[in-house]
Amino acid sequence: MRKISYQIIVDKVSELCINANYELGQDVVNAFKEAVKIERSEIGRDVLNQLIANAEIAASERVPMCQDTGVAVFIVEVGQDIHIEGGTLNDAINEGVKKGYLEGYLRNSIVSHPLERKNTGDNTPAIIHIEFVPGNQLKIMMTAKGGGAENMSRMKMLKPSDGIEGVKDFIIETVRNAGPNACPPLVVGVGIGGNFEYCSYLAKKALFREVGKRSKPPEISALEVELLEEMNQLGIGPQGYGGSTTALDVKIEIAACHIAALPVAVNLNCHASRHKEAVL
Repeated sequence: MRKISYQIIVDKVSELCINANYELGQDVVNAFKEAVKIERSEIGRDVLNQLIANAEIAASERVPMCQDTGVAVFIVEVGQDIHIEGGTLNDAINEGVKKGYLEGYLRNSIVSHPLERKNTGDNTPAIIHIEFVPGNQLKIMMTAKGGGAENMSRMKMLKPSDGIEGVKDFIIETVRNAGPNACPPLVVGVGIGGNFEYCSYLAKKALFREVGKRSKPPEISALEVELLEEMNQLGIGPQGYGGSTTALDVKIEIAACHIAALPVAVNLNCHASRHKEAVL
């Protein structure tokens, strides 16, 4: 049984929170640069270049790339042969979020009660998903999920008879209705299958995959490419100013589901697709 210190997890989570907000992943920056080459709108190209410059300034000056520093969302793969010493995993993650958001001068965006709206003052509690896996490692994946794109995300229980066309129509409709409100160009996470709650988790999990990394099943990979092309024909464009770059990527995760159900969830991510990971 391998032992991992509570404090090591706290410090690593703090680091992930800061770096996610300061350093946009190279996969996203590269996608911006490729989009500039093919964007048909002059305004769209200008916006994309500004997003590239913004990412460079944030990284070099160690400041947040966006004022919305997000909900801290974690997917943690816990090896079955490890033991956390000194406290619980959930407590360590939340303490790390507090530390990172304080030391990184990151905005606190979490309210303790959805109706009373009092800010917790430290951006906790985090949203934590645990997956148990073989081995003796702890893999911590973190995203700082902005509120604007999250608000435009949708989930729907389709009928199996709606088929693939119904799935595609719902996904495209969600992006069309979001318009400029989700701060495009978007990274679009999609969950298909599972049940009501698991489908939405799949859509969130899809966002952790690097831009440009296709799904393994060939029919799902082809669907990702097809949907991306259709989204970029909507004309929404970078930041909603029009153009041919409404989305940078579409990423789909699937799961088994009930014979009477066809759940579909669309989790939109703004242009600041922030995700970092560490293995302990």
